[in-house]
Amino acid sequence: MELIKIQPDRERAKSLMELSLLRLKKIRTFNKKTESPLIVEGYYEVAKELITAILFVDGFKTLSHKDLIEYIRTNHNLSGTEINLLNELRKYRNKIVYYGINIQPEYLQRNSTDVNQIISKLTKICERKLE
Repeated sequence: MELIKIQPDRERAKSLMELSLLRLKKIRTFNKKTESPLIVEGYYEVAKELITAILFVDGFKTLSHKDLIEYIRTNHNLSGTEINLLNELRKYRNKIVYYGINIQPEYLQRNSTDVNQIISKLTKICERKLE
């Protein structure tokens, strides 16, 4: 894991957390049948922003999305299943952004509850650290 030590930046973390929650609110207005790739991409972006905020509070940053997920796995209480889902979202996000793949609505039907629980958990971790 390649982390860069920085001065803890609570204000930047708070801004990222607020942006992630704004993004999540917007995602919830999307049509799950016709905009599923945008929802999957958005879910990953929300999780990424929350994890990045956690790193900023802890005094780190990284340029690697894999390292973001590894950091949260190593330092916070996410299950193996949750980490696997975050990695899956990361891979789908890359395929959507770089190759324009489509995500079937059934993927969201199977996973949106779990994704929202992960986002909730990451939000709570971030809020605790910002108290």
